[in-house]
Amino acid sequence: MADIVTLDSYRGGDAGGQGASQPTGQKSAQNPAQKGQNAAGHVFFDRREFDLILRLYGVMVAAGEWRDYAIGHDSESCPFAVYRRTSDGALYRIVKTPKLAKKQGAYAVLGADGRVMKRGRSLAQTLGVFERKVMKLVEAE
Repeated sequence: MADIVTLDSYRGGDAGGQGASQPTGQKSAQNPAQKGQNAAGHVFFDRREFDLILRLYGVMVAAGEWRDYAIGHDSESCPFAVYRRTSDGALYRIVKTPKLAKKQGAYAVLGADGRVMKRGRSLAQTLGVFERKVMKLVEAE
């Protein structure tokens, strides 16, 4: 059975409350090494990035193109996979990889076959690969 972990210990704070708590408004000295990671070293989408992705997801669900999604995370990347049917493989994967931020860009959109459809330094720019698809769906209605 899994151990029960407090939220503070998950974020990198003291589990038993042995250290002094910090006043509100001050940042912890245990900040993650890279932006987009928590104290455990896992990569996540931040609130603004997740908002952009979910807005696109909502438009595509309303158009009947996408029906399901899954989010993963590890120390290297954070994929957001979208599915047309739950039983199928991922139709697209939107991946955040902070280590590639200075080289190729931290964000990538991968197709069902794993090929990179678009890569960029900004998520909004990278999600632009779906703009033509959204425009076609709007014009068809």
